[in-house]
Amino acid sequence: MPIEVYLNVAASGLLTGLVYGLMALGLSVIFGVVRVVNFAHGEMMTLAMFLTLVLFNALGLDPLVLLVPVAAAMFAFGYLLQIGLINPFINRPEHSQFMLLVAVALVLVNVQLIVFGPDAQGIRTRYSFDSFQLGTLIVDASKVYAAGAALLVAAALFAFFRFTLLGKAIRACADNYDGARVVGLNVKRLYALTFGIGSACVGAAGAMLMVVSDVTPAIGPAYTLLAFVIVITGGLGSMPGALLGGLLIGLTEALGGVLFTPSAKSMFAFALLVLVLLFRPQGILGRKAA
Repeated sequence: MPIEVYLNVAASGLLTGLVYGLMALGLSVIFGVVRVVNFAHGEMMTLAMFLTLVLFNALGLDPLVLLVPVAAAMFAFGYLLQIGLINPFINRPEHSQFMLLVAVALVLVNVQLIVFGPDAQGIRTRYSFDSFQLGTLIVDASKVYAAGAALLVAAALFAFFRFTLLGKAIRACADNYDGARVVGLNVKRLYALTFGIGSACVGAAGAMLMVVSDVTPAIGPAYTLLAFVIVITGGLGSMPGALLGGLLIGLTEALGGVLFTPSAKSMFAFALLVLVLLFRPQGILGRKAA
């Protein structure tokens, strides 16, 4: 194949990887602060995608516009989930947390199957078949817009944690749970806010992914697994690592699909994960345990 083909595939994979990275960023934020592994992450992703689909059909608004209300709705969902179900399990054994969130995932999948059915559904926008050309590089307009929106949301999230008092308070909870309680921080409320923020990232990523992909309830577990691969590759608990992991997995899947066969693209993502675990177990941008 001409080199231009590989460049186009690589560019497409990197753009999709930014959306993947935003999805994984939500998982990384939740684990980095709350220390709970969200095994319902992918199912929440499909919930956000279906919500985008419903609003698109009802209002006719662009999914990139619907990003804001969908993210807000998922923030509320995550906040209530943390307050109502997860907070009582914070100090329980990890297997109890695992079973709780797996149960939440199963409930979400089956509710979506009942409401939306098993068939794949998608959205077609006015730019669905448009593309941009830069020399020999041709990229889908949908992926460019989705990746650009992902970068904006990620930049806003980084700014929130670095420059706002609330963001600094959440980081304090992540760094020193007991110290945060001693200085009077409401840790459980901050945990709920963090879970809501992580869920909002999923909501934003879901709205953007609807621009480039179809949705079915059965894809939820695959997104959960993909999010874990990304955050472990980049470094569990590292926000920059989640974005880097998303880029690497998007690129690996795209090139693996064109070099071999599209059905085997996930194999190369897992091969990358194995290499990272062998040579840098803490992830590319993760920190070694003390």
